Amino acid sequence: MKKLTLVISFILMVVIACGQSSIFAKNKEKRIISLAPAVTEILFSLGLDYEIIGVTTFCDYPPNAQNKEKVGSFSQPNIEKIISLKPDIIFATSLEQASVVAKLKQLRLNVYVSDPLNFEELFNSIKEIGRLTDREEQAKLLINKMKSRVNRIKEETKFIHHDERPRVFIEIWDNPLMTAGRGSFVDELITIAGGVNIAYDTPRTYSYFSTEQLLRRNPECIILGYMDNKEGKMRVKSRLGWENVSAVRNDRIYDDIDSNLFLRPGPRLVKGLEEIHKRLYSE
Repeated sequence: MKKLTLVISFILMVVIACGQSSIFAKNKEKRIISLAPAVTEILFSLGLDYEIIGVTTFCDYPPNAQNKEKVGSFSQPNIEKIISLKPDIIFATSLEQASVVAKLKQLRLNVYVSDPLNFEELFNSIKEIGRLTDREEQAKLLINKMKSRVNRIKEETKFIHHDERPRVFIEIWDNPLMTAGRGSFVDELITIAGGVNIAYDTPRTYSYFSTEQLLRRNPECIILGYMDNKEGKMRVKSRLGWENVSAVRNDRIYDDIDSNLFLRPGPRLVKGLEEIHKRLYSE
């Protein structure tokens, strides 16, 4: 009987120990590296500040991201540096990082690629990032908050007829002239905000756009995607032939929106949507 009691006690100890170790394994802080500024913002929004051990020099938001160990630039991450930090998981994008992602996977490192092109894909990406980092509840809460703000704008614009919507051109760069077309989240932002993207039919999501096309389509609102260029607005006004463009005539050229709000597919994308909506219907 005494021997049986000892055996049962031993089994109970093993069960408890295994249960505790599985709990500890699940709750163990992960060592996370982010190579994508948008994902870095998502990770911070999920409360993963202390788990983030490395970011790129382009990861500048929130401010705490600038204090993290740097693993190279966005387009040229330092693989040796990444390996030395011994990450549990690496978040990246395939835009300019395809070759780096391939090398990291060859080294059997755990890599997750996030490349959303619209809000629905962004929500799915946030959900998956939450699952991978044991922040599923935080991810669900973040998604619901974002959806609520998006739906608020949708309600305000859903009954505006296509012909009454302002024609919009988002100038991502000026030399050469570049913009975003159908299939990009920038195009979706314009549509939800109540506008019509004049570059809706470009062959690629992000591509060059000729001055001839712009003059012909005559945008009523121009939004510049490079806030660091203080002369941007004046340069648009001084372009040959642009004096008759509706946005120029009516002084509806906006260079005061942080371009990261509409060019980074992260939590602040809803803020970018709200800012674009304000510019389209502020007058």
